Amino acid sequence: MPRDSLQLRARATTLAPQTPELPLTATTFAELGVAPQITQALDSAGITSPFPIQEMCIPLALDGQDLIGQAKTGTGKTLGFGVPLLQRIDSDSVSGAIPQALVVVPTRELCVQVAKDLELAGSVQGTRVLAVYGGRSYEPQVDALEAGIDVVVGTPGRLMDLARQRKLNLSGVKVLVLDEADEMLDMGFLPDVEAIVAMLPSARQTLLFSATMPGQIVNLARRYMTSPTHIRASDPNDDNITVDAIEQHVWRAHAMDKPEIVARVLQADGRGLAIIFCRTKRTAQKLSDDLADRGFAVGAVHGDLGQGAREQALRAFRSGKIDVLVATDVAARGIDVEGVTHVMNYACPEDEKTYLHRIGRTGRAGASGVAVTLVDWDDVPRWTLINKALGLAFAEPVETYSTSDHVYTGLGIPKTVTGKLPRADRTRAGLAAEEIEDLGETGASAGKRAASGNRSGGRDSGRGKGGSKQSGGRSSGRSGGGKPASDSAGDDSKSEKSGVSRTRNRNRRRTRGGQSGKSQPSANSSE
Repeated sequence: MPRDSLQLRARATTLAPQTPELPLTATTFAELGVAPQITQALDSAGITSPFPIQEMCIPLALDGQDLIGQAKTGTGKTLGFGVPLLQRIDSDSVSGAIPQALVVVPTRELCVQVAKDLELAGSVQGTRVLAVYGGRSYEPQVDALEAGIDVVVGTPGRLMDLARQRKLNLSGVKVLVLDEADEMLDMGFLPDVEAIVAMLPSARQTLLFSATMPGQIVNLARRYMTSPTHIRASDPNDDNITVDAIEQHVWRAHAMDKPEIVARVLQADGRGLAIIFCRTKRTAQKLSDDLADRGFAVGAVHGDLGQGAREQALRAFRSGKIDVLVATDVAARGIDVEGVTHVMNYACPEDEKTYLHRIGRTGRAGASGVAVTLVDWDDVPRWTLINKALGLAFAEPVETYSTSDHVYTGLGIPKTVTGKLPRADRTRAGLAAEEIEDLGETGASAGKRAASGNRSGGRDSGRGKGGSKQSGGRSSGRSGGGKPASDSAGDDSKSEKSGVSRTRNRNRRRTRGGQSGKSQPSANSSE
């Protein structure tokens, strides 16, 4: 949706008195005072006009002020802090230089996304950006820090580990950014964030960005920021905090019919990329496998997968090798992919904030999108609370089945579609066409997690040798996450043998009392 059609204004306030709303007038980054090297990098990526949150934040941040930036999800907060941060970097830094800026984010996926955006904006001036997060080997991150890094983007846990090991020197940080601060609060990272802030120089600029501003975040700002200015970009005529460009549908559905509904929604006319959010890891993997069996090019992102498998799925999704991503809320923030037209909630979200974060994966940066939420009968009371909090028009979700007329007419789904994707439409390469990267993952079971559930549908779905199903893509000579099939079989056989051994030991204890406690009664015992 064009910015001018919304007549958006941004409100600038401090944590004390409020100032009047200020109209947005600038039309280019250069007019905001952005350095030519950064504007050149943005222009090369097709980014020429700032969004409201960027337009208000950038000039104040360039003056060195502490800021709190608040805007709807998907409205460009990353460049709102990224551009001023990059402009304050000393481009003459030598090899082995310590970081000059630190960006703290709540999730691994958001860490990767923010680092890529900063690399893009700083590509012409040669800014060195490093993403630091768990699930990857320490050694490459330590080597990069020793070679010299200008900007570090990281999750609280890995940042704390590296700082405590004295591998990460934070004494030179001039700019601190806390991105998605409310999410870090929800995930319990606030103590780690406070510990990290305590390691930084007191003379620094602090920028805090978030979609929502709960009281604890305001208190955090009061403790660690100096007279921060609160920037809020909003439409003065819009009391609803959901993104207006998203067409929303809420249906009451039976659990056993949900896969059929999803399969039909994924065949809507004009559908581009789609993300389906599930409440649990098990449901996400089960749905991903089911959609792969139906012929869709699909990948999964959830906590039971190793980091390599998660990044493989995200890369395949961004490159178009798969067009359906099934995820838990681990990916609700951090997935900023162009071309996402449909988002589905496979079950009712936990609260209104989760709902906003999920559907915010579509309708980003002025684009339009469709959000479909499937509500179980038992979850109707929860949905009623979400609907009331957001002021939506779905107080009573429509009872819906995969054969209901409004499924087809409301989303432009041809009446001829079934629960399986026609073979002629299976044109995507599939997840197996994307190489899985060896990250040297931490954790004993990392390899096994990476190898679990790598079935993606796609072009070759259902054409495995000997009637077995392969994982999609042009050729699928690997098992799961890149581990040889023989190794996987070996792990399975070991697991099976250990299970048999444990069962035998239990049987011995049941029949003979075992060897670890009470002695067996003798044959002459009075018992």
